[in-house]
Amino acid sequence: MYIPLMLAPALTVVVLLFGGGLLLALLQSVGVRPLLGHNEFSLEAYRHIFAQPEFARSLLLTLWIAGASTLLSTVLAVGAALALRRPFRGKRWVTFIFQLNIPIPHLVGAVGILFLFSQSGFLARLAYLAGLINEPAQFPALVYDRFALGIILEYVWKTTCFTGVIILANLQTAGSAFEDVARNLGANRWQRFRYVILPLIMPGVLTSSILVFAFTFGAFEVPLLLGQRYPSALPVLAYRSYTDVDLNARPEAMALSVIITLISTALIFAYMRLANALR
Repeated sequence: MYIPLMLAPALTVVVLLFGGGLLLALLQSVGVRPLLGHNEFSLEAYRHIFAQPEFARSLLLTLWIAGASTLLSTVLAVGAALALRRPFRGKRWVTFIFQLNIPIPHLVGAVGILFLFSQSGFLARLAYLAGLINEPAQFPALVYDRFALGIILEYVWKTTCFTGVIILANLQTAGSAFEDVARNLGANRWQRFRYVILPLIMPGVLTSSILVFAFTFGAFEVPLLLGQRYPSALPVLAYRSYTDVDLNARPEAMALSVIITLISTALIFAYMRLANALR
C-alpha cells in the first residue's frame, strides 16, 4: 500500500513528461496541430518517410552505431570490472580514473574525439611530425566516415565506464565465495567465468546494455557533430526536420521520433527475451 504512494510523485512526473510528450508527438505526426488550424488526420508524413531511400540507410546506420557501441562497451566493461575487482597496488587511484569520465557530457566527449581523431586533429599532426604520414590528410578517416567510427569511439569511451561500474558493483556484492567453491571443485578459469561469474553479473550486464543501446539509438548530438551528412542517423534526421524553418516539416520530425521510439522499444523487448533465453 505504501510503496505505490511513495512512487506516485516520481511516476507522475515520468508519465506526464514522457507520456505527454509522446502523445503530443504522435498527434503532430498524424497532422493534428490545432494551433496551426490543422485538425485532419493524415499519414502523409509516414508515407513520405518510408518512401525515401535515405530512411532505410539511416535506419541501418543507426542500428550499426547502437549495436556496435553496446557490444564493444559491454565487452570492455566486463574485462575492466574483472580486472578492478582484484586487489592490487594503486587500485583506488585506478578505479577513480576509470570512473572519471562518467560526469563528462557526451557533447564534450564528441568535441574531444573531433580534436583528437579528425584528419586535421592532434593525432594526425603528431603522426605527420613523427614521419608516419606525408601529410595530415593521410591519417585514417575516423570522423565523418561512412562507418561512423568516431561516433562509436565516443560512445564506447563514455559508456564503458558506466557499464563497468554497474558490473563491478555486482561482483563486489556477490563476493568470491562461489568462485572459490568452483575453483576447489577443479573448474578452470573459463569454466568459472562461464558458469559462476557470468550468471552473477548478467543482471547488471543486461540492465546497463539495454540503457546504452536505448541511449545510443535515440541520441542525436554525437552523430550530428561527428557523423557524415548522408546518410545520417535517424535522430539527426528528426532533429533537422524539427529545426526546419518550414513548419510543414514538423509532422515528419514527429513521425521520425515516434518511429525511433517504437523501434527502440521493440528491439529492447527482443533483446531482453534473447538474453533471458541465453541465461
